[in-house]
Amino acid sequence: MYKLFLGCLSVLLFFVSSCQTPKGSNQVSKSSIPNDTKTYFLNMRGDTIRKLALSDETWKSKLSEMEYKVLRQKGTERAFTGDLLDNKVEGLYTCRGCGMPLFASKHKFESGTGWPSFFDVPDKVSIDISTDYDLGYPRSELTCAKCGGHLGHVFDDGPKPTGKRYCINSVSLDFVKAEN
Repeated sequence: MYKLFLGCLSVLLFFVSSCQTPKGSNQVSKSSIPNDTKTYFLNMRGDTIRKLALSDETWKSKLSEMEYKVLRQKGTERAFTGDLLDNKVEGLYTCRGCGMPLFASKHKFESGTGWPSFFDVPDKVSIDISTDYDLGYPRSELTCAKCGGHLGHVFDDGPKPTGKRYCINSVSLDFVKAEN
């Protein structure tokens, strides 16, 4: 599984290979600058990842109507309709908006909620967590750290060992099958 993760990271690095690391950027902590001004972040291996900022028109041309509704407008697909809900193949789940590796199949579990659910993430800095009040009460919203695409929410009712349930819209994800 570690080979799969490294392979997917190398694919990701191919996409960001044109990015230049700003001089001294590894000395700036993630929390030392406001969230809206960060143009880079470091993954768990210390790789510098450039954030993806596209215009609304570009996102509309790149994504399907449903993908746009969920990823860019924080919508939700209907429960039990997603193409990755019942996926049991070993591999890596990536952001449909930008290809950022987000979840591993070894962390996926059947929650009964109607959306793909994971109890952990391979690299916690690949996902940003913020509080939304869209339903009138606080929920922990998950967005892709690279492109800002809405993924879903995380809840504290998942299985051990983390107790977390990352409840994710299938339409926010792509899947990369593990090489055997």
